Amino acid sequence: MATDRGCSRAGSRDGDALASQPLSARARPWSSLLSVIVLAGVWGWWFLDLDLSALIPAQANRLVIFRFFSAALHPALTYESSVPPETAPLWLKAAQAAGMTVVFAAACMSLAFLLALPLAIAASAVWWSSVLDPGRKQHALLLALAGSGYAVARATIGLLRSIHELLWAVLLLAALGLTPLSALFALAIPYAGMLAKGISELLDEAPRGPTAAVRSTGATRLQQFCFGIVPTVFTDLTAYFLYLFECALRSSAVLGFFGFPTLGYFISASFENLHYREVWTYLYTIFLLAAITDVCSGAIRKRMTA
Repeated sequence: MATDRGCSRAGSRDGDALASQPLSARARPWSSLLSVIVLAGVWGWWFLDLDLSALIPAQANRLVIFRFFSAALHPALTYESSVPPETAPLWLKAAQAAGMTVVFAAACMSLAFLLALPLAIAASAVWWSSVLDPGRKQHALLLALAGSGYAVARATIGLLRSIHELLWAVLLLAALGLTPLSALFALAIPYAGMLAKGISELLDEAPRGPTAAVRSTGATRLQQFCFGIVPTVFTDLTAYFLYLFECALRSSAVLGFFGFPTLGYFISASFENLHYREVWTYLYTIFLLAAITDVCSGAIRKRMTA
């Protein structure tokens, strides 16, 4: 209760300070950001020499576009061409591909979390301030190691995030072959970088009220970190993790274009055969997976904040 009152007072002070600012001062950061976005868009449009007329398809392609999008109104429930008698029904094949997509996404996020957790802690300034007590004289070597660890962790996270999962897939699948393990690492590496960055920022931006309450019990600085900071970010971390899992579902589907039996594999095969109704069946399956994930994510967050 003391912690809640402390956080409440801190939030009230922040709100009062914001309300006391003139309207022009509060709007200035947003107007500056909007100006930068508009200028960047105008410069990019000019530099790329964009022309809206390029969006108008040629006469020969208009029929293809019409057939593709009209197929969205009546997706296939059965195959559009003859198949061997032992072939599984279309709905079952879509369900199996969806299951494989979920398996890849779940394995990807599990591995990404294991890779991200030590990086996130090492890249968190609040972690090093918990380990190194500023009130005590620290050994120069220990301070140097802490600074190096922080810098290396931040650089590693930046490297992992800067390379897209498709490029990781091209590199790893070419080097290690078309194996599920190489595909899993191709997905997990960039997601580990994104997850590590998110965790480290959540830790650094966590409210300090609970930490003060834990400190008042005589806890050590490490205990303050574990029991005062980490619990406060758990809800936001869960929401971010579930969001990345939803993104991983789409990335796992794309693995099918490399030959893995996820939804992308069957989308590619159906599209090449001009079976657009089948394509939309698989696309709607991806949409269904994303919708289910979103509903489950909302239910979990609601339960955690209740």
